[in-house]
Amino acid sequence: MKFYATACLTALLATTSLASADILIGATISETGPASTLGDPEAKTLKMLVDEINAKGGVKGEKLKLVMYDDGADPNKAKSFATRLVEDDKVVVIIGGTTTGTSLAVIPVADEGKVPFISLAGGIEIIDPVKVFTFKTPHTDKMACEKIYEDAKKRNITKIGLISGTDGFGASMRAQCMATAKNWGIEIVADESYGPKDTDMTAQLTKIRAVPGLQAVLNPGFGPGAAITTRNFNQLGFTVPLYQSHGVASNAFIELAGAKAAEGVRLPGTALLVADQLPANDPQKTVVMAYKTTFEKATNSPVGTFGGYAHDALRIVVNAIERAPSTKPQAIRDAIEATKGFIGVTGVYTFSKTDHLGLDLTAFRMLEVKNGGWVIVP
Repeated sequence: MKFYATACLTALLATTSLASADILIGATISETGPASTLGDPEAKTLKMLVDEINAKGGVKGEKLKLVMYDDGADPNKAKSFATRLVEDDKVVVIIGGTTTGTSLAVIPVADEGKVPFISLAGGIEIIDPVKVFTFKTPHTDKMACEKIYEDAKKRNITKIGLISGTDGFGASMRAQCMATAKNWGIEIVADESYGPKDTDMTAQLTKIRAVPGLQAVLNPGFGPGAAITTRNFNQLGFTVPLYQSHGVASNAFIELAGAKAAEGVRLPGTALLVADQLPANDPQKTVVMAYKTTFEKATNSPVGTFGGYAHDALRIVVNAIERAPSTKPQAIRDAIEATKGFIGVTGVYTFSKTDHLGLDLTAFRMLEVKNGGWVIVP
């Protein structure tokens, strides 16, 4: 009996020791709610990659353990879950913040807890100004505006009407598009908006259509609002181009808007959406195709931009842990900041003390909807 008790205690201690050796990766993701089209593939990607990495032996001989919560795109929940991840779960890094709003809610928690945080949202204010413990994988909304204006300039478009979502992402991108327009010779000739629960944007678009000299319309926004805007745009018979944001760079957007309504829409997107169209010598080709193949086989659904943000975040973390002297949060943070030339599906990342995004404008591809799918704009 004494031997049995001792054996049980030994086994318990061994199990505890093994459990404590796990590298705890935290995540707060919007799997449900208004940003679920973004969060769902992010969550699936994180689970898939953790299983894949563990099946190959983990990182430095230790298994990854994913501790993930669904914040439903609610900033208050995101902050609460981030606090739980730091204080109770004792994670060494946090990935998430599907939206700009939830990301901004996590930042102070990460800073106070001194735990590195990699955001999956687009708002420039997430990393500008630089926060010591915060990084992000998606291009900023400012970069999206500039990529759109670059394309508009090639098409001799100088007068653009805005219709923006009032959510955190839409409001942030609107501000950046307004601020950078003059730098590209663009005049904003209309400025309309819609709320996250609005189901018809006909009134706003009718006002924009009546503006003299209008040459294009730009919709900073994501989710159902952008799809509704696209349908209404088509129904009103606009004859000028429609630009959307990288916030809807997915096949789900085409499905929501309808292929007919979405035809001709342009937006800045990632190589992931046009993986099969990449030339063989493209530096991202191998990484993009590997993720696309694995994700589509595992989920039986098409790969998309937003899952790609999560892919890059976790791969950057793993790469940093492999280079760091320990798995302590500070060591991982320092290794993330020292990342150079890391090839992801979103772009090639090079971080520094003054740049916690690590991407430039060349990471964006200008894409257009043609015959129900995405093609690269020459």
